[in-house]
This record gives sequence, structure tokens and C-alpha cells, in this order.
Amino acid sequence: MAIAKAERLMNLALCLLGTRRPLSKRELRESIEAYLEASSDDSFNRMFERDKDDLRELGLVIETVENLDGEVGYLARRDSNRLPPITLDAEEAAALGLAAKVWQQARLAGAASGALQKLRAAGLPEDVDPYEAHGALEPRIPVHEAAFEPLMLACRDRRPVVFDYRKATAAHPETRHVEPWALECWRGHWYLAGWDRDRGAERVFRLSRITGKVRSRGSSFTAPVPDVVTVRETVASWAGETADRSALIRLRTDAGYPLRAKATAVRELGGGWDELEIPYGHGLDAWLVEFGPDVVVLEPAELRADVVDRLRAVAKG
Repeated sequence: MAIAKAERLMNLALCLLGTRRPLSKRELRESIEAYLEASSDDSFNRMFERDKDDLRELGLVIETVENLDGEVGYLARRDSNRLPPITLDAEEAAALGLAAKVWQQARLAGAASGALQKLRAAGLPEDVDPYEAHGALEPRIPVHEAAFEPLMLACRDRRPVVFDYRKATAAHPETRHVEPWALECWRGHWYLAGWDRDRGAERVFRLSRITGKVRSRGSSFTAPVPDVVTVRETVASWAGETADRSALIRLRTDAGYPLRAKATAVRELGGGWDELEIPYGHGLDAWLVEFGPDVVVLEPAELRADVVDRLRAVAKG
């Protein structure tokens, strides 16, 4: 039903924008298939008035014109519905170019490239190249997970989802019912923040651990959605970005550069190993497991135990 209405609104907008003279209700009804299928004149009139109001709420300027015979017609003049000229300086153009590069591995790449082409056609200065400006920056956010696109759409449309999720410490996945809030990328991995209906609490899920298809549910959200800042803080916390203490680890020399970048102290031990003091927050155990045999946790004991448990779960498959 939502798709049918969107198509009807689009057809009405195209008719109103494409005409050089006002079109009467009769002419509009004869031009749009959905209106021809209306069961009665009253049904068509109600549908047309609702659609006209919806287009106006979306920002389309629709004029009502009465001709010499007293017949009312409608049109949307292009000059009244044209966006103001787009003006971008070099830094703004560079930001758009970088944003387009970010999505180069996702299905949004085509849309991002098309948007930049439209900006060029709309008057983006020829001497400004949004792809080459600040070319030393090469942002890449890989999107390999099949769950990314359906979850992105579910977050946008506020639709609950169901998927099978395997925790790092679990041998088998379990079904989760989630109200998705936002997707965030941390350390090259995508995370979903949302409301877990089964647990009645806020949770964060790593997309690479979602197995099978993401299924949408037609029901509405049952929990309030926090603002963007809160969601990002939640993802940061669950991904290990928020630290309230320190951990001591051993790290092989010439390995684990992301860990070295986070370290507050580094000491050479010799024999191909270094000792690092790094911030310790929720999610650090999952991150350390990714470095495999290059990392050994010295303290605290609970972090060492968590890492060992995760490694054993991985070994069991």
C-alpha cells in the first residue's frame, strides 16, 4: 500500500510539473492509472485531495487556477519549485568527495557518484575536484556483511527486525528480536545499536556475527529511540572505546599497531615482545582476540579469563 501511494504521488507530481497549463481534476484522473481505478467520483475526489495535501506538505508548490469558464485547474510551476543555486567552496566539495569514497564498497556507491555528478551539473566550479581535493585522505569503510543494507533500511524506516546472532563465546547462533536504532563503524567493523525485545534492554550487535537473513517485522517500536549522541556513545562503549581502567598486555614486536596507537605506556621486554598498558573498557576482550597469538593478557585477571573463553569458543567452532 505504501509503495502504491508513493507511486501515485510521484505520478501526480510529474503531471503537475510537466504541464504548461493548469490541468483539471478530470484531466488528472484520465492521466493517472490509480485515479482511473477509483470506484467512484467521491472516492477519486477524496484520494486526489489527500494526495494534493501530501505533496504540499512535502514542499511542492501547487497553484490553483480558475479559467474563464469557471473550471478549476492545477499546476506546479518549475520556477516556483526549483531549488536555489548550489554553492560549495573547496572544503565543502572535498567533504562530499570523501563521503562518496567512504561508500565505494557498498551499494550506495552508485548513488553517491550520481549525486556528485548532479552537483557538477548544478554549477559546482570546474576547478574544484571533490575526488582529488585533500587526496592524501583515503577513507574506506568496508561493507562486506549482507546484513548491512537491510539493517540500514530498517533503521531508516523504524522497522523491527529478526536475525540469528552468534556471540563470540557461543558455539551456535540464537534468534534475536531487535528494534534497530543506528549503524556505527568502529575499528573497521560495523555495529548495530538497538533495543533487544527478548531481554528488554539496549544491546549492540556486531554485523559480522549475524548469520542468515535479516527479516523485517511489520510492528512498530515499543521502546523510545534515544538521540544520535546517546546511540554513538553506546556503540563506543560496547566496542571498547570507553575505558575506565587500564590493562597490561604482552605484544609481539612489529605487530598490533592499532593496540600500540592506544597504548599509554610501552616497554621493550626483549625476545620479540613488548609490554603495553592500554585503556580497558567493555569490548576490549573481543578486540584482543582478533590479534590471536600476537597478544597475551597479563592483567587484570578477569580480562585474561574473558579472552581465553573467547579463544576456546573460536577453537570449538
